[in-house]
Amino acid sequence: MTAQFSAETRAGEFIRQPNRFTDRITRDSDRWPVEPGRYRLIWSRACPWAHRSVIVRGLLGLSDAISLGTVDPVRDERGWRFAEPDPVLGITYLAEAYRAADPAYEGRVTVPVLVDTRSGRVVTNDFPQLTLDFSTEWLDFHRPGAPDLYPADLRPGLDALMRDIYTDVNNGVYRAGFATSQEAYDVAYDKLFARLDALEERLSDDRRYLMGDRLTEADVRLFTTLVRFDAVYHGHFKCNRNKLTELPYLWRYARRLFQTPGFGETVDFDHIKRHYHLTHDRINPTRIVPKGPDLRAWWY
Repeated sequence: MTAQFSAETRAGEFIRQPNRFTDRITRDSDRWPVEPGRYRLIWSRACPWAHRSVIVRGLLGLSDAISLGTVDPVRDERGWRFAEPDPVLGITYLAEAYRAADPAYEGRVTVPVLVDTRSGRVVTNDFPQLTLDFSTEWLDFHRPGAPDLYPADLRPGLDALMRDIYTDVNNGVYRAGFATSQEAYDVAYDKLFARLDALEERLSDDRRYLMGDRLTEADVRLFTTLVRFDAVYHGHFKCNRNKLTELPYLWRYARRLFQTPGFGETVDFDHIKRHYHLTHDRINPTRIVPKGPDLRAWWY
């Protein structure tokens, strides 16, 4: 799918492959220093991991410092491609930037990535660290009044919450959707909905965000899964105990985020539905893209 993964184990469990390129762009780096205009963020509107990098980039006001390139929503056997050659990197397939960094690379080509525009090389596809570095290493280029998405005083609890969300929700929908045994699917399904129930309870005290009254990276990470839930994960990945719209506190929370500047305008349901339903031939051999759900509910 949109992030690296290995073949299923004999038990039919989906195992996500670690990210290959884990260099960091930091203020004190000699090799990859923070430098506006030097790096290009490549994303797919369909991918939740890439989506959150674009939301964080926008919320922090880094759009002028880090340029953006967008790949086509439908992958082919050569991986992510641009509808036309990228105007900055001059490449048609993202794999070209991967091979520039490692000519022997044979893994999956994933988004998001930060590419060094001078060398054309991938610097990092480490999506969990990438957005945290936007918050902590690019401070000098944040817009005035930008939110502190990774506040130091909240990090112990925030890190733990984000681990749980990643394990059971962000990656949990994939573990259910790509399982090839009933047992593996059942385990992933149960953990997913147990975590959603816990998050529903957490939000039942009318808090605005997961950490109370402060928007954090945890909200961005949960949002990009929630916004895809009814459109693809509920049916396509068989995560069908409840729709998001049937979990009242999570649904209210997700709609509030959607209507917050920096969130809803980055969502492309057409790209999302076409990517999932036209890429996973094993799950959807007919390649029919569903028309629903009615997405006007996100606004009204």
